[in-house]
Amino acid sequence: MTLHSGTKINNLLQAWPSGTVGLTVWLEKEGVSRQLQRHYQKSGWFESLGRGVFQRTGDTVDWLGTLHALQRQAGLNIHVGGRTALGYQGYAHYLELNVQTAQLFAPRKTALPTWFKKRDWGLKPELHNTDFLPAAVGLVDVEHKLFTVKASGAARAMLECLYLAPEKFDLIEAYQLMEGLCTLRPTVVQQLLEQCASVKAKRLFLHMAEKAGHAWVKHLDLHKVDLGSGKRSFTPGGTYVPKYQITLPHELT
Repeated sequence: MTLHSGTKINNLLQAWPSGTVGLTVWLEKEGVSRQLQRHYQKSGWFESLGRGVFQRTGDTVDWLGTLHALQRQAGLNIHVGGRTALGYQGYAHYLELNVQTAQLFAPRKTALPTWFKKRDWGLKPELHNTDFLPAAVGLVDVEHKLFTVKASGAARAMLECLYLAPEKFDLIEAYQLMEGLCTLRPTVVQQLLEQCASVKAKRLFLHMAEKAGHAWVKHLDLHKVDLGSGKRSFTPGGTYVPKYQITLPHELT
């Protein structure tokens, strides 16, 4: 290997966080042509995980290390959300985490690469395509190993759980999660509620927050929040909550 190519691979490895993959599109931006990528693979620097995706030889890459690359290298607006995001930020420590699935959210028509979906990560990525919230509002960087991934902050993650309820997320579990969100910032919650397009999620969010007795609720200006009109029933034979015109399980009223 020449001194020039040796310097290039050293510079590349310094820019490539351990525990993440390298996508061809990013490697080319780093000055590593496809021909050179094949050379590094044959030389034992890279291992292929699929078409156009590599890991450093001997490295261990999990699904978050791959998501990091999809976010940072490919520019995809896919983030960790819902219950999974709350779990990684310590809000679901008292609940049994479901290690079988990972909730991801992305705008409509955004898809996970085939190689990502086919690989066995030890869990099943569950992608929810929706535009009920703007793509970049309420996200945070969550540290994992030596890198970060974009995930929903607690308030956005809670709204995502409620967006999926009750069909894909249990309302009782949602309230248990809400009980732990006593330190949310009212300014962040206000922004999310004003920009949220799901009347269901907003009504459930506000009712559960009030039931949990969170102090930050009193700092919200609900006159700026569109709560829609008409009654919504989420539980047959449940109890009606007049303030938000919703019917819920008896335990939640």
